[in-house]
Amino acid sequence: MRGFGPGLTARCLFPLRFPPRPVRPPGPRLSSGPVAAATRAMDELLRRAVPQTPAYELREKTPAPAEGQCADFVSFYDGLAEVGQRAELLGRLAQGFGVDHGQVAEQSAGVLQLRQQPREPAVLLQAEDRLRYALVPRYRGLFHHISKLDGGVRFLVQLRADLLEAQALKLVEGPHVREMNGVLKGMLSEWFSSGFLNLERVTWHSPCEVLQKVSESEAVHPVKNWMDMKRRVGPYRRCYFFSHCSTPGEPLIVLHVALTNDISNNIQAIVKEYPPSETEEKNRITAAIFYSISLAQQGLQGVELGTFLIKRVVKELQKEFPHLGVFSSLSPIPGFTKWLLGLLTTQAKEQGRNELFTDSEYKEITEVTGSPVHETLKGFLSSGEWMKSEKLVQALQTPLMRLCAWYLYGEKHRGYALNPVANFHLQNGAVMWRINWLADSSLKGLTSSCGLMVNYRYYLEETAPNSIAYLGSKNIKASEQILSLVAQFQKNSKL
Repeated sequence: MRGFGPGLTARCLFPLRFPPRPVRPPGPRLSSGPVAAATRAMDELLRRAVPQTPAYELREKTPAPAEGQCADFVSFYDGLAEVGQRAELLGRLAQGFGVDHGQVAEQSAGVLQLRQQPREPAVLLQAEDRLRYALVPRYRGLFHHISKLDGGVRFLVQLRADLLEAQALKLVEGPHVREMNGVLKGMLSEWFSSGFLNLERVTWHSPCEVLQKVSESEAVHPVKNWMDMKRRVGPYRRCYFFSHCSTPGEPLIVLHVALTNDISNNIQAIVKEYPPSETEEKNRITAAIFYSISLAQQGLQGVELGTFLIKRVVKELQKEFPHLGVFSSLSPIPGFTKWLLGLLTTQAKEQGRNELFTDSEYKEITEVTGSPVHETLKGFLSSGEWMKSEKLVQALQTPLMRLCAWYLYGEKHRGYALNPVANFHLQNGAVMWRINWLADSSLKGLTSSCGLMVNYRYYLEETAPNSIAYLGSKNIKASEQILSLVAQFQKNSKL
C-alpha cells in the first residue's frame, strides 16, 4: 500500500486512531502564581510586543519592530496551557490595544470641518486618509508583523480558533473582542483569497499525513476506519481540499464528491456501500454529488473558502468528465430536530393545542404513542427511537416532510434562511431541490434532522442570477416539491 511508509502495519491501519490534540510547548503557567503576577506578566508582554502606531507623517518611515518582539508574543502565547489563560491575554489585547478614540474624534472633526468649507479635493482626501489611519487598531500591527514570521500565518489561524472557542465558552466577551475577531477575520480573508489557494486531490496513494488530516476534519459523516477512508477516495468518489501556497499539503477545507448515475437520496448508499466496480466506467457517471464539506482549520470560520472550493471542483470534474452536467449536494439539516422540539415544548405547555398536525395525523400518532402526544414525541425524536416503530415512521412521514420544508424555506434570520447549510448553498446560487425521507439513518442524522436530508442542485447557468436574487432580494429558488410542501404547511399548520 503506497503512501503509508514501510513502518505501518495492518494493525496500525485498523481501526483508525486519531492522535490527541498536540500538547502546547512548556511555558509560563500563570495559574500557578498570584493573579496580580499573572496580570503584570501579560501587561508587560503586551507593552513590549504590540508596536506603537507611528504618527501619520512617519507611517512609511518608521522601521518595523524587531522580530524578537513578535516572537516573544508567539512564544509566550504558545506557553499558555489553558484556554482560560489564552482568553485572558486575548481579552487584554482587544481591550487595551485597539483604536485611539481620541484620535478618531479629532480626525473626524477635521473631515467634517473640511466638508463645510470649499477646499481642494486633495485636502479633503488627505483628511479622510488620516481618519482611516486613525481607525486602524494597534493590535493589527502585531498581527501584521507576526504574519511575516516563519509559521506566523498558521499561528494566527490557531489564535483565531482559540478566540472563537473562548467566545463560545463566554470566557471573553464584549464589543472590543468582537471587533478584534472581525479585524483578524478580515486579514485572514485577504491572506486566504482564492489566488493563494491550491486545489489538491486526495487518493489512496496520498501521503499518510494527508489522509489522516482529511479523516480528522470530516465533521459531517465521521470516518470510522482506514477501509472507510479508502472507500471515500476510491472509484466513483473524489476528495479535494484547498491548501495555502505557504503550506502545501495542509488541508484548509475538504470536499467529498460521489460520482453517480442519478441525484442521490440516501447518504448510507454513498458512505457505506461499495462502488459497482473497482474500475470506473465513465458512461455510468452522469451526476456529481457534494455530500460533505468540512473546515479543517477552525480559525478560518467565516472566511469564504467553501464557495470557491465548489466552483474549482466543478471545473476540475468537467475537465475529467466533459459530459457531466448534473451537480447537486446531499446535505444534512442541522437544527431541524431542535427547532421541532421547541415547537413541541411550546404546544405541550398548552393542553389541547395542536398546530403542527392535521386532526387525522394527530389521531394516527396518538394511536401509536398514546397521550400526551407532544411530550411522548419529544422523547422519541430526541433519541431516534421512533425509527423502531414502523407504524410511527409511517405516521410521521407526511407531517415531518411538511415541517422540514417550512423550516428550510420559511424560517429566516434577518431575511435569509435560518439553517446555515441552506444559507450557504443558496448564497452560492443553488436551488433548494428535494427533501429526502429517511436519507440518513445514523444516530446523528436521526437526532439532528429526524433522518431527513436535502438536495441543493447547482444549475451552472443559473447560479449567478440565483445568488444575486438571494443575496439582494432574499428570494429563495426552490423546486415544485419544496413549494408544494410549503403550501401544505401553510394550509395545515397554524403557527
